[in-house]
Amino acid sequence: MAGIAIVLDLWRKNQNSSFGLHSSHAFQSSGAFFSASAAAAAASVAAGTGFASRALFGSSVAYCDAGAALSEDYSSSIQSSFEKKNHYDALKYSIKQYDVELKPLFSAFELRTFALTSIRSFLMFYLPLLEPRAEMEDDEDFLEEDQEHPVDLVVPLKKSVKQILRESTVVTTRRILERIAVHYVSQRMAWKLLKDIPRSATRKAGRNMPTVVYFYCVSRTTFRGHMLGVAASWLVQVGIDLYRFFSSSFKVQNEDNDVDKTNEVGVLGQKIFITTVRCTSSLIFASIGAGIGATLVRPSLGQWIGCVAGDLAGPIIVAFCADQLFQVKL
Repeated sequence: MAGIAIVLDLWRKNQNSSFGLHSSHAFQSSGAFFSASAAAAAASVAAGTGFASRALFGSSVAYCDAGAALSEDYSSSIQSSFEKKNHYDALKYSIKQYDVELKPLFSAFELRTFALTSIRSFLMFYLPLLEPRAEMEDDEDFLEEDQEHPVDLVVPLKKSVKQILRESTVVTTRRILERIAVHYVSQRMAWKLLKDIPRSATRKAGRNMPTVVYFYCVSRTTFRGHMLGVAASWLVQVGIDLYRFFSSSFKVQNEDNDVDKTNEVGVLGQKIFITTVRCTSSLIFASIGAGIGATLVRPSLGQWIGCVAGDLAGPIIVAFCADQLFQVKL
């Protein structure tokens, strides 16, 4: 209705303005104004009407309802591809979480660990007593020697107790070093130092690496994970050497004996050097042995066997080489 009112108002104004002019000219101008006004009114009315009634005004505006034409399978395929892309991006750009698990501080005194340490220490010092003597000529000399030199069971007992205390101190020192590493180094480095090495070797075996690359990765992981244990062993042994040095110095001062302190300091430095060489060789050969064991045997079991074998054989090999090449006893 508003559009019709506008057309009538324009037509009246056109009649008033064209009064006195030529009739043909007035008719042409009024027709032009009427056609323009009618077009504007139709457009305005069409804009205000609904979608169904716009066909009456000849509207050429096309509307597209694409969502109604899409099938459910197509929508689900688009959604699944979108989820896959988001999942891939999340895996690609997500931040890696380093879960550091600390063992109890006094785990060395747990029942199972302490029992294994005790059995190993007693076997270490009591098994040599069961071996037959190598130098014996006949049975009479052997019986006479047994009567003169009876087997002493107290000394191996003392050595076994000392070994138990030493190994328990090493494990406790390692737990302290682990807590220091967690608080003072980055989370990534602490995770590498405290990593479960046999489990890591198993995970690496599932990646289908080449043999050389797998050997290198397992050896590197063992080197990092075994580092705190070797450092704890070095600290305990150096602490024992320092305790013996200072205790002997105090005894000498109380007895008022003239002893060359420079010589004692030199002996202490030599002991620390030998301990450092042994611990370093133990760390290196344990890493190499772990890589060889994980490559030749099952990953977890082979890594553990190779690490233990290299830990024990490393100082012996280095001592033998130093004695043969440089005539130095380690």
